[in-house]
Parts: sequence; C-alpha cells; structure tokens
Amino acid sequence: MAGEAPDPATLVDLARYPITDPGSPGWRDALADARAQLDALGAAELPGFLHPAGVEAVVADACRHEARAHHSEVPGTAYLELPDPSWPEGHPRRWVGRAALGAVAWDLFDADSPIRALYEWDPLLAFVAAVLDRGPLYRYADPLGGLNLAVMRDGDELQWHFDQTDFVVSLAVRCSEAGGDFEVAPRIRRPDDERYDDVAAVLAGAHPGVIRLPMRPGTLLVFEGRYSLHRVTPVRGRVSRLVALFGYDTRPGTTSSDLLKQVRYGRTVPVGAAPGP
Repeated sequence: MAGEAPDPATLVDLARYPITDPGSPGWRDALADARAQLDALGAAELPGFLHPAGVEAVVADACRHEARAHHSEVPGTAYLELPDPSWPEGHPRRWVGRAALGAVAWDLFDADSPIRALYEWDPLLAFVAAVLDRGPLYRYADPLGGLNLAVMRDGDELQWHFDQTDFVVSLAVRCSEAGGDFEVAPRIRRPDDERYDDVAAVLAGAHPGVIRLPMRPGTLLVFEGRYSLHRVTPVRGRVSRLVALFGYDTRPGTTSSDLLKQVRYGRTVPVGAAPGP
C-alpha cells in the first residue's frame, strides 16, 4: 500500500539552492549563476541540487519503478523527422542514427514517489521559470508525458539530435557503469542559419566544439536543446542509467501526439482509463 509522498523540501539542498525563499540573496545568487550558464552554453547545471539523502531517496524510487519502463528502439534523424531525400547524399538532413531507451510514464509513479513529488512541487516550477525567463511555466497536461523516467540499459543510446521543444528539465538519478555520456555542441545552429557544415562535422565526429556534461546524481539540468545538437553515448554495463524528465511548457494544456505516446510508452491512454472510440 502506497504511503505519503515526502515533502520535496526535505530532498533539496536548500542551503545551496534556497528555492523556497524567492528574492533572498541565496535565491538571487543561484538564479544569476543558472542564467549565466544558460546564456553561455544553452545549459544550466545545478550540481548537488539534491542533498545526499535526497539522492538516495530518488534512486530508491527510480529503482522501484524502472521495471515498468516501456522500451522502444527507432531510427532517428538529427532533426527528429524523416530523412529528406531532396538533399544530396551525406547531407545532415539525410543522416540517421539510433534511439533506444525505456520510459516510465507519469501515470505509473505512485502517490508516494519522491520523483513525482519534486515534479509537482510549485517552488521548483517557479524557480525553473525564473531561470528560463520566458514567463510563467505550466506542467504538461499529458498524463503520460508530463513526468518520465528515462531508463537506459546496456546497449541503449540516443542519437545526435536537436529537440523539438525549446527546453528540457531533467534530474540526474543514477549513472551507468560506462558510457551514457551526455555530449553537446552548444548553440550550433541559429533560428536564421542551420549551419549544416558544422552539423555535418559533429555527425562525423570532427567538430572541436563538442563538450561533455558530466552525469552527477542529484544534478538538476535546464537545457535548451532546439539549437544545441546533443546525444547520449551508448550505455555499457549492468547498471542502468536513470534520468527523470520534467515536462514544463510556457503554454498550458501541452500534450503529446498519440503517435509519440505509442512509441514511447506503448499505449496512448493512462492505466485504468478506457480507450477512446
């Protein structure tokens, strides 16, 4: 029988990240640092966002839920669309990689889940909104896609790609034994310039601007991936790589397409819900 969810404030290192005290000197310092990182690299890392006991709680929670992950494996382009044969052979628009991972949907997280409690916590939502400085944020209305646990086991990977959303918020839970590195080519394209030569160099493993963001359990990451090419290298070993993904948007009512739900979760409706006509 499920117990009561923990208070998220007991999981976060509030001395380092006083997100429950907006406007305080510590809050302003944490915000300024995150915004500076985002401006420079399109990624703001908050290492040690969870204190050690908080990390222990979310790892236990993720381990309890990871067996419920739906695994999918699909080919994918860097633009998350079908290869475009109108471009010449070797063009980035025709490049295809591999995406293989498991995902635990929001509706599978128990009421006592620390990960769910963090995602549904208003102070975290408000702080992420302040970091992004795009106005108010809203949790996804999608009962499957609002919160995900990405589960990557031996052989899983995510190909080089640009996101189709402006930003992603994630919480590092557990590292794999080997591999599973998050690699990024920051701001490699612009709204008015696709910079295909640079993209091609990344895909060929020949671009000097690629950086690696370390996977440190308990780190909160705010990442603007629409213009930064990124990937997760193949995972190796018996220990799964676990990352919680928090679905926020600048518009209320955001949901995923039925096609995306079917691929990612193996279904389109929440557990226990009757399918539509």
